[in-house]
Amino acid sequence: MTCASLESAMLRWVHAPSKGMRRIAILMFNDCSLQGAGVVAEVFQAANEMASSGSGGWLYDVSFLSADGGMVTSSSALRVWTDGLDARHYGGFDALYVAGGKGALAAANDERLIAWLRRVRRNTGMIRPIAEGRALLEAAFVPDNHELGDAHAQSAPTPARQPEQTADAGDRLESMRSALAMIKRDLGGATARTVAERLLADSCSNLAPLLGEDGGLSPGDKVRAAARWLQENCQQAISIADAAQFAAMSERNFLRRFKMEMGITPSSFLLHERLAVTCSLLTESELPVDKIARRTGMGNGDRLAKVFRKRMRISPTEFRIQSRRLVGE
Repeated sequence: MTCASLESAMLRWVHAPSKGMRRIAILMFNDCSLQGAGVVAEVFQAANEMASSGSGGWLYDVSFLSADGGMVTSSSALRVWTDGLDARHYGGFDALYVAGGKGALAAANDERLIAWLRRVRRNTGMIRPIAEGRALLEAAFVPDNHELGDAHAQSAPTPARQPEQTADAGDRLESMRSALAMIKRDLGGATARTVAERLLADSCSNLAPLLGEDGGLSPGDKVRAAARWLQENCQQAISIADAAQFAAMSERNFLRRFKMEMGITPSSFLLHERLAVTCSLLTESELPVDKIARRTGMGNGDRLAKVFRKRMRISPTEFRIQSRRLVGE
């Protein structure tokens, strides 16, 4: 997911007063990861846009929450505006997601979050952790991975998982799957399938529009233009030095400004974009893994498999199977 698509999901929610409303909450904290949370937000955002253009159905009111409210700084240094926890939420939610990331362990020691989760869980239809967010649910003794139809749901903690397991990309896929399952119940299988297909296509969308074309661009504008150039040419044999030249900056200054503007290094950004294209080809084509690796600038199949296991904790072939199963539901 790109920064722009996440920002879009965070800021744009379409509401229609004549339609039913599902209450969705994403619980966040400092040093949380925006990856899984952003995917969940994108799923409901896409469903909102489709439902608002149709003749009926449910819409999804998504709230981003944190203990104190206000700005939360994610692990990628991007800041997200959140609402604070208060008595309005005691009526519960149709679905509550707990963000993951390296800040989850600290959040699991926050008594305010624990007390709030224990209070709202009895009136919440489904509670789902995203990767490391499981630690917070375990601290609060909140069951996850199922709907809480009984007001007196089991309160025993689930068995603890090892850190390397909680980082598994499968948790993020499961979060997306649960959101699509809700959309399927509310709006039908065809809508859920279209939302999933749209998200796969959007993973290759432009990060941000170019802001002007003359030499008067600010450093931030130049960095964003270079990010778009990296994105559009990620399948080619390009380097960070090439991007710095495109931005008309020294390589040292480009590296510093890019990290400041985008929250990640140019190398990480380029790898992210190449992986996004790779994921789309794995899902939508029958090309062998080795050919996909060469076509997306990832070298060969062995290198792609190594990167996949390091970044996503699954092999390219396993990802292909899981993503197709997700789209097919």
